[in-house]
This record gives sequence, structure tokens and C-alpha cells, in this order.
Amino acid sequence: MPLSTPTPLQLFLNRLLRRSPLGRQEQEAILGLRNRPAQVEPRQDIVSPGTATAHACLVVKGLVARFDQMRDGKRQIVSFYLPGDMCDLHSVAVSTPGWGLEALTTTTVLFVPHADLAQLAQDHSRIAMAFWRDTTADASILAKWVGNLGRRQAAPRLAHLLCEMGSRMEQAGLGSKTRYNLPATQAQLADATGLTAVHLNRTLKTLAPYGVTFRARTVRIEDWGPVVEVAEFDPAYLLLRTGEPARAA
Repeated sequence: MPLSTPTPLQLFLNRLLRRSPLGRQEQEAILGLRNRPAQVEPRQDIVSPGTATAHACLVVKGLVARFDQMRDGKRQIVSFYLPGDMCDLHSVAVSTPGWGLEALTTTTVLFVPHADLAQLAQDHSRIAMAFWRDTTADASILAKWVGNLGRRQAAPRLAHLLCEMGSRMEQAGLGSKTRYNLPATQAQLADATGLTAVHLNRTLKTLAPYGVTFRARTVRIEDWGPVVEVAEFDPAYLLLRTGEPARAA
């Protein structure tokens, strides 16, 4: 398979390799995981809060959100997942979540059995460590979102989210950090940043002098440095390896 058209499991492997060295045998084991593809329509739940699952969800195409749900049905988006992200790898250890996963666009996912992931971790210590690092990175991003929502004002809060998504898109080969497709609506961005849709629109105008635009679901950041300053964005929390990842033992 050409590198320009990686398989869905190759996308997941690439994500792991950005944080962990894995040898050829370990890589082949990951690429050989059993899986079941599914298409999920926008605004449909992939995993509902409190519902036990027997599989983890790998995003192939589209955009997925993790959310918390209040008693009255209101939701708060707490993270975004891109192609190559396994949204709930931690569900291998805890199969009944207190949160949910929702497709924000028409989304293609692969369901990978918990039993197979657990067996891989048992058979290969470096795969177990790679899975552990991946879930640690997920928790690190979630913690940053909590601080972003709780302590930053609207403009730096939105700027931080856009810088994060740009960095993650670039690392995943889905765009550049200054120009990428983000298939979310303004209402969904507002939810992710704890703003109303009207306030989000005003905040985008506040960031316009820095060359920030969000039109037709495309984000452009013309002047990266000043936006990073506004956001106080430090990508260290993404826990990415520096340089090329080691792909063989």
C-alpha cells in the first residue's frame, strides 16, 4: 500500500509511532488486528454514556467528539478525535464509560475488539507501553482542555483550541498547522470552548487581526507566532516524540 494512501490501521500505527518505538513484528501485529468497519451519521452516538462496549473505536474518516452529558440531556464536548485516533483505547481496561462519543460529521470508524487489544498488550510489552503512552497523551490533552475552559478568556481559549488542532492535524498528515480542514460547525466549536454561538462568532472577529479565519470548515492562521502567544500554546502536553520515531528495534 503506498504511503500516500495508508490503511486505517496504518493511521493508528503511525499515531503510536509518533510517541513510541516499535519493531517490525510489533507493527505487523497491530496491522493484523481484527476490525469491523461502520459508518455513523452526523449527531449520532458511537458510544453512549453508561453503555458497556466490547470494542474500541478507531476514526478512519470524519470528526468525533467525546462528550459529557448532564441529567437534562445537555452536552459538553471535551475532546476532538481525528482520523488515526483510537478514541477510547482506555476502554480496554474500563468497558463502561461515564462519557460518550458522537460523530460530528458523516464518520467512518473501525471497531477493534477489546480482547484482541488486550492480547496484544499481554504478548508484546512494547505494544503495552505504546498503548499506555497513547492513553496518557489522551488524558494530557483532556487536562489541558479543562484548564483552557476554566481559566482562559474567550479569545485565548479559542486560539488555543485552533493551535492544538493545527498541530495535531500536521502531525497526522491531515494538513498544515496554519491551514487545515476542521469539519465542525460554529455551534460545535462554541460547545467545545464553552461559548455561545454568538460569542464564538465575536471571538473569531477578535482573532481576525492575527490572520485567523474559519470559513467553509477550513481554519487559516496567517501569523502562527502571535496566535501562539495569545493562546499561551505550548505543544509539550501533546507528548510527541522529537525527531523521527524509531520504527524498528
